[in-house]
Amino acid sequence: MDPNPNPKKPKAIKSCPFPDEVLERVLSLIDSHHDRSSVSLVCKNWYNAERWTRRHVFIGNCYSVSPQIVAARFPRIRSVTLKGKPRFSDFNLVPEDWGADVQSWLTVFSTVYPFLEELRLKRMVVTDQSLEFLALNFCGFKALSLLSCDGFSTDGLKAIATHCKNLRELDIQENGIDDLGGHWLSCFPESLTSLEILNFASLNSEVSFDALEKLVSRCKSLRVLKVNRNISLDQLQKLLLRCPQLTELGTGSFMQELISGPVTELKNMFSNCKNLVTLSGLWDATPLYLPVVYPACDSLTFLNLSYATLRSIELANLLSHCKNLRRLWLIDTVGDKGLEAVGSCCPLLEELRVFPADPFDQEIFLGVTESGFMSVSRGCPKLRYVLYFCRQMTNAAVATIARNCPDFTHFRLCIMNPGQPDYLTKEPMDEAFGAIVKTCTKLQRLAISGLLTDRTFEYIGKYAKNLETLSVAFAGSSDLGMEYVLKGCPKLRKLEIRDCPFGNAALLSGLTKYESMRSLWMSACNVTMDACRVLAKERPRLNVEVMRDEDGSDDSQAHKVYVYRTVVGPRKDAPPFVLTL
Repeated sequence: MDPNPNPKKPKAIKSCPFPDEVLERVLSLIDSHHDRSSVSLVCKNWYNAERWTRRHVFIGNCYSVSPQIVAARFPRIRSVTLKGKPRFSDFNLVPEDWGADVQSWLTVFSTVYPFLEELRLKRMVVTDQSLEFLALNFCGFKALSLLSCDGFSTDGLKAIATHCKNLRELDIQENGIDDLGGHWLSCFPESLTSLEILNFASLNSEVSFDALEKLVSRCKSLRVLKVNRNISLDQLQKLLLRCPQLTELGTGSFMQELISGPVTELKNMFSNCKNLVTLSGLWDATPLYLPVVYPACDSLTFLNLSYATLRSIELANLLSHCKNLRRLWLIDTVGDKGLEAVGSCCPLLEELRVFPADPFDQEIFLGVTESGFMSVSRGCPKLRYVLYFCRQMTNAAVATIARNCPDFTHFRLCIMNPGQPDYLTKEPMDEAFGAIVKTCTKLQRLAISGLLTDRTFEYIGKYAKNLETLSVAFAGSSDLGMEYVLKGCPKLRKLEIRDCPFGNAALLSGLTKYESMRSLWMSACNVTMDACRVLAKERPRLNVEVMRDEDGSDDSQAHKVYVYRTVVGPRKDAPPFVLTL
């Protein structure tokens, strides 16, 4: 008989298969955001280990969390990627002064992350004062990337160049920058030798070539150099002589009158670029000087010709030297014949983007059609990502493309005339996108266009089980279309809708869905303020923002609605025209 009938229950012994030091060492080797997030959910020990070992944080919406919460969760961050405005701001659908100013983040980071080394911003408002604050308050700062940001000028770049003594990367892409001149490039101290990435291709003003040449000469680890169109072929030749080790090059202008020496000298210079894998720029390229890049083409995996208005024969001659391309960006001036060359010469191609030379000129009948797209699909079976602007398409062509390239993860087809049907049968384009979602089971991102009924959305809801982002414009017949998507796509994270007939029932059909998504955008739809208030009341963890038009139109209609999940509640910097419900 047990002499102690009521023994105390022994305390549970907490055990972990790894010592903290080993666990932290292992977790420090994991770079994937998704993997690290999964690791933090295993147990408390793993949560803490992941917390202390994380060096980089990605924030897809600057209003989904506060910098204070980020700092409390991750005390040792060295690198931050931060996104601001909704993507439709790229199409001028988000009013100016909407928000997304980076300064509040920098103010907090200067206290908790004085050791911050990298900052990558997209669609954020960045002032010259913020750039100066960044340069002066983070003594070890090394990398700045600004993509589609606005609010600053080249004076802000001057502050970065002057004060960031250990700068490794300065990447300025497609920003709304006030270009006051190229003097900023002369502000790098002569002691700076650490630069590895320099991209100012999107700036317009001339820079001091003497300063650029000296900078390139002393930065022996420079691997990415993308200059603007003011750099001539003569100057490019001098730069390549200084840095033959480049892996990515963005050239300046290729105009004939901008070269003085023999073409063979420049051709030989390109042949010395043994490590080159990415080539862009080629502004104003002419048939006479385009061949100078041929010696470097065999090793290229990414060719960005979105600034080069090439014709089909010029593209065909160039691509005949590019047998290893994985990524290719073009302007539609190459026509269907140029895309035939893509299909013939690029069997390893995985990504194709075809941009319009002039998307707003409705009188242009040139460009690319379904014929060129099918040619690419026949010759490039490994195609995964496509962005294709055109003025005509057919259901049969898209079905053929889907059969030829069943591994699409990103399919973005933009038929530039809204509501355009299959131009041969005059039928809606429903079966085209039905073929895509039925055949391409790995699809993650989809942008649809043309004359579309609710059947397209029924197909998407039924078959697109891995879809994460859907962009819709001028499509649909009724609320059912949006309901099909919200109820049928379990992995949907971003839904972007403009100029569609979806109304209150469609909006409220996602009540149980929106908290698992990053964001919903609806503009020029049939949504009312009352429906938005219902959504805000039923889901208090969502921010439901309505942007009111300044023209004094019907206050009962919600013309622009932005819904996103957040852990900090309504933002405090909303301008008067943004009503948070």
